[in-house]
Amino acid sequence: MNMRAASARPAYGILVEPLRGPVTARLGGRIIAQSTQAKVMYETRLPPAVYFPREDVHSCIGAANGHQTFCPFKGTAGYRDLDIDQKHLENAVWSYDDALPEAAGIAGHVSFMPNSEVEIDLGTNTLDAPDYGSISGPLVDWLMREAAQHATPEDFTQNLAEKLVEHGVHLSRLSVMAWSLHPMIAGKNFIWSRKDSSVTTYAPSYEIHDHPAFQNSPLRHVSNGLGGIRHRLGTDQPSDAFPILKDLQEDGATDYVAMPLPFSDGRINVLTVASNHPDGFSTENLGLIFECSAVIARFYEVFMQRENAQSLLETYVGKRSGARVLGGEIRRGDGDDIDAAIMFCDLRNSTRLEEELGRTAYIDLLNTFFETASTIVHDHGGEVLKFIGDAVLAVFPAGDTPDAARAQALKSARCIVAHLDKAVHEDTGQRSECAIGLAYGGVTYGNVGSRERLDFTVIGQAANIAARLGDYGKTCGHPIVVSRDLLGDAEDGISLGAVSLHNVSRPVEAYAIPLADLSSRPD
Repeated sequence: MNMRAASARPAYGILVEPLRGPVTARLGGRIIAQSTQAKVMYETRLPPAVYFPREDVHSCIGAANGHQTFCPFKGTAGYRDLDIDQKHLENAVWSYDDALPEAAGIAGHVSFMPNSEVEIDLGTNTLDAPDYGSISGPLVDWLMREAAQHATPEDFTQNLAEKLVEHGVHLSRLSVMAWSLHPMIAGKNFIWSRKDSSVTTYAPSYEIHDHPAFQNSPLRHVSNGLGGIRHRLGTDQPSDAFPILKDLQEDGATDYVAMPLPFSDGRINVLTVASNHPDGFSTENLGLIFECSAVIARFYEVFMQRENAQSLLETYVGKRSGARVLGGEIRRGDGDDIDAAIMFCDLRNSTRLEEELGRTAYIDLLNTFFETASTIVHDHGGEVLKFIGDAVLAVFPAGDTPDAARAQALKSARCIVAHLDKAVHEDTGQRSECAIGLAYGGVTYGNVGSRERLDFTVIGQAANIAARLGDYGKTCGHPIVVSRDLLGDAEDGISLGAVSLHNVSRPVEAYAIPLADLSSRPD
């Protein structure tokens, strides 16, 4: 069994005591609450809070306004506004209507925010807060000195859980749900279990928001700003208990807490902990986690910001280009001169299609075209650099294998035409057609643009020739037209002779790839 860390004074404490005689609250000289049954709550690092029985508070307090905050040992606080003599104080009053056992003494009581201009007359009472100790030990030492060395959120989660256990927290399960900015992934869910002492990572899609299991879960409740949750997992569960609590109880859990883990941009992520100790979490246990939660949140925010930056760069500029930008190539002119096969793939008849289909159906068809081309290019070792209107610009860097780059570019072009030839749009029955130009040569691969706005792209004659060959293919009825330097064997294409291209100073020896060569069509 995990031994609680010995301490002469608790590192985090909460204490509720009655006050003697009449205690009065005034706003602008007017009495708004007066009681002989008032209480004071002492809590580590917080000013003492005086609570009045609800029946001893005057009617100047409004109805619950929906604002909530969460404390893992007091529960969810609901807030009310205060109106008196044309003075309106927002969120000036709070109460824990369903206080947790550690704070049961303030159930049915209300308190006033320290900065709400409300003056508290204690009468004959004096406040004497307990001398709580300071939080220190394995967890805090680790957060201060070692946590920043962990390169991944999985390693951080693993060590966070282990340090909590080492600190004396009776932890059986810990999870963090961190929302992301990714076109396909809603976020990352890191789950540590003491049973196997490992971290499992889940990356749910955005469909999670519509899934019944999420709709009725603590994750949704907390991330929607409805406050945190704590449940003692006894034999009789309240009617509002979440389904996951039954699963955790069957797995031996006795106490469960879900608390907000806010990021600096306002997004609310979720930290959950479960205990299998017969008495659940102690006030010191939860106080430790609560006190460190802001620091813990910043570590996860750094991890997610890094992942967000990578995923957004990969989404908008491509995987290789994104890696180069993250690697520091962020100034105008940064880049390399490389040899590469360049593809320019253009959707044909796009103006007519938009007129016939309408904007919505056309955008759907265009997205399908982009998805087809991008997937095939990626599967053949290339990278889509950008979408230009209704066209795709892709690069196949040669590196040490120029022949392979040429072959993969040509194979990609054949596969794209074959896929589009077979694919029929579900709603419109339309079949997409494209014009592809391919060229090989030296290009500059890097940043161009203004000082404030950069574009990571390829610049060079090969890119210009690829675009012009695609245009030329439209006029001569060939879906794939390539330059001679892209073909390993001239017999692989049909010679079109030396072709004069717009804005290309010299004629280009061009070849068409016949449709008969499109033998390996998709299944």
